Amino acid sequence: MRTPGSLYRDVSQKNSDGKRSARERLQEQRQQEESRAKRKRTLIAGVVVVAVLGAGAGIAALVAGSTSGKDNKRKASGPVIAPQGAVGKDALAIPVGDQAAKATLVVYEDFRCPGCGQFENGFRDTIHDLQDKRQLKAEYHLVALIDKNLHGTGSVNAANAAACAQDAGKFLAYHDELYKNQPPETDDAYGKKARLLELAGKVDGLKTPAFEKCVNEGTHDSWVQKSQDNFTTSGLRGTPTVILNGKSLYDDPTKPLTPEKFRQMVAEAQK
Repeated sequence: MRTPGSLYRDVSQKNSDGKRSARERLQEQRQQEESRAKRKRTLIAGVVVVAVLGAGAGIAALVAGSTSGKDNKRKASGPVIAPQGAVGKDALAIPVGDQAAKATLVVYEDFRCPGCGQFENGFRDTIHDLQDKRQLKAEYHLVALIDKNLHGTGSVNAANAAACAQDAGKFLAYHDELYKNQPPETDDAYGKKARLLELAGKVDGLKTPAFEKCVNEGTHDSWVQKSQDNFTTSGLRGTPTVILNGKSLYDDPTKPLTPEKFRQMVAEAQK
């Protein structure tokens, strides 16, 4: 016969076991959640690294593959007016640096493209230093890939504004400000011309009535559209596309581009 004391001990033991089991289950659940969160963070970090330093397509190429050739929501109209000093076939490239430099960097960019922003913000000082030393010249092709894929007008508006800055002899400084202040890819902040004019105020001597008129009227919109059309038919895979003396710098994901490696490649071109 069980005594009241032994019965109480049995009940207490069961309660204790139940509480311990609940604690163990809760702890196991937390560990599983933490493990899932860690895997998610690792996956996101991996995607960013591959997109920025890996294959030459860049982030925008991932979007481009899913569009099936849909047209841009806003189709530019009017005459194609190239910015002053534009070079190359159909005057679609904006040159920067000493044109006698032996190394030529060709860049296809979209001001809404996060991969382009990461390239520019990561390599800006290196590129400027090499240009100042007259070892490197650059040709910038401005495209509107993100507008085409995510809709909006920020890519076109920003590219037009950069072309207006080229007319004023202030392209590089304004180009850099656009990337330093780049909004998230899905935020069409550059679709607002007031924001583009605000950033122009950061470049000495740029925000003039002529520049404001050029931005507000979209003087170079058709030129940007022509650049985008050329990019679409060129066979290039996405932005940023970065080419040094005819060689793509993002083709091999196992050999990521670094500022040091870039300097070495430019040095080789000087020999």
